[in-house]
Amino acid sequence: MKDLKNKVAVVTGAGSGIGRALALALAARGCRLALSDVNESGLAETIVELKGSDVKSYRLDVSDRDAIYTHAEEVASDFGQVNLVINNAGVALSASVREMTDDDFKWIMDIDFWGVAHGTRAFLPHLIASGDGHIVNISSVFGLIGVPKQSAYNAAKFAVRGFTESLRQEMKLEGQPVSVSCVHPGGIRTNIANSARMGKSENAAAQRKGFDKLAMTTPEKAAQIIVKGILKDESRILVGPDAWGIEAINRILGSAYQPLVERFSKKNLYI
Repeated sequence: MKDLKNKVAVVTGAGSGIGRALALALAARGCRLALSDVNESGLAETIVELKGSDVKSYRLDVSDRDAIYTHAEEVASDFGQVNLVINNAGVALSASVREMTDDDFKWIMDIDFWGVAHGTRAFLPHLIASGDGHIVNISSVFGLIGVPKQSAYNAAKFAVRGFTESLRQEMKLEGQPVSVSCVHPGGIRTNIANSARMGKSENAAAQRKGFDKLAMTTPEKAAQIIVKGILKDESRILVGPDAWGIEAINRILGSAYQPLVERFSKKNLYI
């Protein structure tokens, strides 16, 4: 996909953060937009910012498998085709393996993994039919390394990475006209930390304050990097200097990265 003009782009979680920034960046390149979010007020704000663009909004809970498949059919019917799908919607959870509840574990997996998996599978036939498709799944730097108190988030984001990398190879081997990219953002200045669920013994205020200090990249910059990665057909899109640093540490040290993370976590997470 060398040109985005008049391409139909689907973005989940478009009511704020990276999703909203992606919608604006794609609109600037001439995309027709199908935007969704479970937060209707946030989505409405995004639509206002896109005044003059070819855009349609949808309320969508990505934890609802049937709703995603219905959404795919609606978008294809409304726009006539689908070229680009960005499975961006996500949530966060900070809790130890011992303390997190089954409900919280299921909540994050249903949104961060199954939302991506179902979103990919529901739209894939439409992307193939377009003759020029691209799937972009948002993982995280926590899809590259394990971090204490992030086991559930790690599980979802590692799963997204494996699922997406496997799909990219399948599309190439089958000769399908669909490219696939996995995105690994570092700390992005969004509201995800403020809306995260916390384990009962977590110091939520301190952790959120710490995340804000570590968030190095704006959503707008993240969107620019992701769009450039799409146009370059990059298999792995790293967002932010921290993402590049974490990827390098993981690649160079292998499992020996863990003592470094333990030292960092002792200071910043066990508070």
